[in-house]
Amino acid sequence: MGSPKALLLTPEGRTFVAAIAETFAAAGISDIVVVTGRDHDRIVEALADAQLPVSPRIARNPNPSLGQLSSLLTGMDAVVQSGTEAVVVTLVDVPLLTVNTVRLVVSEWQRTRAPIVRPGIGDRHGHPVVFDRRVFPELRLAPPDVGAKSVVRAHAAEVLNVPVTDEGCLVDVDTPGDYKALS
Repeated sequence: MGSPKALLLTPEGRTFVAAIAETFAAAGISDIVVVTGRDHDRIVEALADAQLPVSPRIARNPNPSLGQLSSLLTGMDAVVQSGTEAVVVTLVDVPLLTVNTVRLVVSEWQRTRAPIVRPGIGDRHGHPVVFDRRVFPELRLAPPDVGAKSVVRAHAAEVLNVPVTDEGCLVDVDTPGDYKALS
């Protein structure tokens, strides 16, 4: 991409990481953890410029080359305590999700306590994803090459896909073409 995805700019000019942190904060997520890797210092600097009521905690993945699961586990290590009931997770390359989508997904998890809750439009699903405490052990044991998808597949019959109209929860910026399509 020519730059770390976290530092790419949304059409409104905010870095992806700041936009997501601001969205989570506005949705009422009070304990936000941002997992960094190679570009730790630059991401911390970008977050310092974000308009957040509380600064997110930063967890540095010691080996991001191990893939997404290693970052998820680094974040879980930073936030999960004995009373943690669930975690709300998103990827930095899904920067356009809305406050309402985050609120709705969390609300549906609170209402149902489903093991996995995520937004969906038709047969497509997006982010954020809520993982209930009961799947934490499975996430920790997931194969690194498959990651959290293995847990989602294992609970396919119990996954709650919350209908939304927010196309932003599906916008995954993986290529320069994806990024150019944002503008």
